[in-house]
Amino acid sequence: MKNNLFMIVSSLFITLSFTSHCVSADDTQPLAPIAPLDIERIFSAPALQGTAPSMVKLSPDGKRVTFIRAKATDNSRFDLWEYNIKDKQLRLLFDADDLHQGDENLSDEEKARRERMRVSGSGILSYSWSADGKALLFPLAGDVFYYFIGAKKAQQLLNTPEFETDIKLSPKGNYISFIRNQNIFIKHIATGKEQALTTQGGGTIKYGMAEFVAQEEMGQLTGYWWAPDESHIAFTRVDETPVDVITRSEIYAERITTIEQKYPKAGTPNVLLELYVQNIQTQQRQAINLGTEQDIYLPRVQWSNTSALLTYQVQSRNQQTLQLFGYDVATQLSTTLLTEHSSTWLNLHDDLHFLRQQDAFIWASERDGFKHLYLYRTNGELLRQLTSGDWVVTSIAAIDENTGSIYINGRKDTPLESHVYAVDMQTSSVQRITELGKHHDVKFAKDASIYVDVFSDINTPAQTGLYFANGQFITWLDENKVSANHPLAPYASEWIAPEFGTIAAPDNTQLHYRLYKPASISGKHPVIVYHYGGPRAQVVTNKWGGNRGLMFQYWAQQGYVVFSIDNRGSYYRGKAFEDPIYKAMGSIEIEDQKLGVDYLRTLDFVDPAKIGVYGHSYGGYMSLMAMFKAPDYFAVGVSGAPVTEWRLYDTHYTERYMGNPNTDKAAYDAASVFPYANNLQGELLIYHGMADDNVLFTHATKLYKHLQDNAKLFHVMDYPGKKHSIRGKNTQIHMFKKITHHFDTYLK
Repeated sequence: MKNNLFMIVSSLFITLSFTSHCVSADDTQPLAPIAPLDIERIFSAPALQGTAPSMVKLSPDGKRVTFIRAKATDNSRFDLWEYNIKDKQLRLLFDADDLHQGDENLSDEEKARRERMRVSGSGILSYSWSADGKALLFPLAGDVFYYFIGAKKAQQLLNTPEFETDIKLSPKGNYISFIRNQNIFIKHIATGKEQALTTQGGGTIKYGMAEFVAQEEMGQLTGYWWAPDESHIAFTRVDETPVDVITRSEIYAERITTIEQKYPKAGTPNVLLELYVQNIQTQQRQAINLGTEQDIYLPRVQWSNTSALLTYQVQSRNQQTLQLFGYDVATQLSTTLLTEHSSTWLNLHDDLHFLRQQDAFIWASERDGFKHLYLYRTNGELLRQLTSGDWVVTSIAAIDENTGSIYINGRKDTPLESHVYAVDMQTSSVQRITELGKHHDVKFAKDASIYVDVFSDINTPAQTGLYFANGQFITWLDENKVSANHPLAPYASEWIAPEFGTIAAPDNTQLHYRLYKPASISGKHPVIVYHYGGPRAQVVTNKWGGNRGLMFQYWAQQGYVVFSIDNRGSYYRGKAFEDPIYKAMGSIEIEDQKLGVDYLRTLDFVDPAKIGVYGHSYGGYMSLMAMFKAPDYFAVGVSGAPVTEWRLYDTHYTERYMGNPNTDKAAYDAASVFPYANNLQGELLIYHGMADDNVLFTHATKLYKHLQDNAKLFHVMDYPGKKHSIRGKNTQIHMFKKITHHFDTYLK
């Protein structure tokens, strides 16, 4: 989804010039004529950010870089591209239109899965490499294509009336696997023989499928895992029988569909989970003993480097205990490898890596207050801590055991930028590899020798280069330089570069902010405060902001001051920065947002009576709380798809931060928007997708009724048939026009 005085502790702003970063000084072509930025252009093709690729991967043999890219004529339809490193040739590998044309009739399960993945569009949206780098697998329109490198065309492996999901290539490339009708199937590629590994899925029973909260809240989008040698598959059996059924309406333009959905609201029963390992050849199935406590989560399952050891993580219902277990396939016994505890909650991660040259694994933990890496023997004995300090390791990018280097993504230099660092496994020395002043998203080759870096800053769209592991540049994959022919070029001369700074909270915690000033700051200007404010998210970054960032630019060019501050509770600052929201959502976040407004009121060009606030999802909740709890701070508000009552939201997310409503009633009452709604004074716009299956439309309608019953005027814009993300080009244009109109009407 998700302090009365202030003190400026840093008046030194990082001012980033669009001209120097985005337009080359050596460019001899004149820039295109100045054009006014408008909302229609922001959401139309070709994308203003240029040709930035996504889903970038290096082939396991290190010979190719592959990625998907939107068509120049359609921002929402994607093709598969390849860069051959040896030949230095970039080419379109597969045009989605050549493989499938017409509508892609997604199953309800696939629609829900894509919503969980925050994936939208059509065409080739995902793909995977074979372990030897000789073949590619990519789903398309519910079926799947297989391409052997060098072949004349791709082979369609599935062509069925059913919509298969979670399609994978087995580790050695001999099989594909997929979910059909809530069961696991495999298909041998060479012979075409298809085999059902499970047959009893259906109704409330699902095999190999991640449950709702696992997909939505745990980042776990699959429920089955191949052993490295293809001998076994581990999988979950999910029984949704205990989960309460909610009846909700999906309201479309010409129909209303009533849906009975298994939805585990906070404080109510979750699914029942079982974990199995099945031999592919003999069909022999082993049941793994998960313990006597059934009210648990199973957030991670992972094979070690061998097919003899399967690991799985068990998280307690209150998410204050996490155990890592190792299961020996031969002896069918489980061993506790480590246990983590927290007095608030434990954040999940994907940083369990088994080493090949020693009997050990690397594990990430926040036990010292910041996420860092630890080295363990495979039997669970702690050897040593590998990284430390008041900064966070974001993730492990690659491990080179030959040189003893761990390449990590982290925030050692600044929480506003992601960088790659090399960590020496023996000395724990940390060396930054990537360039400061940019935000870097990297993908390493399997042998950690080279990496692809997709990097940007707040004023510069993403550029993509290939580098040696030491940071030495090899070649551009997509320079994406904003020269005369770039889609962004016509708007370069009017570009407004934001400023960054920090404000100190009363406890001296440093809060980072970003500030866009109008081109002319004469007179007093209205302000739009954009926030999210919730956990595991960050708003203030030195990174290209996509279409939402372009909206900030548009508003600044229209004369608004646009401001964001990352309050306590948000991400990449360490656990102590996150913990103040525990059993107190909607409190410290608003106090920190008020600190931001206190700062804005000191600026000569800000009209203190015309400050508006906008956010979506948790940010929508924050907008409501800002308007209700601080009406003297915020005159106008826009709340998108908001949570209004945490008892209505799902178990894993809500109980992580708020405890259980059955035992923490007072905390839930205080975090609800309803006790404060009668304080509404300003002009509030609420919008919501009328088919939202995440933050249910009930959140909005319950608040509508409450405000109406109390004769409080407000504004509404609901979107028929739209889910939580409210996708679609024209819908996005309409939504941001409506938001802008609301601010124009009541702030200007």
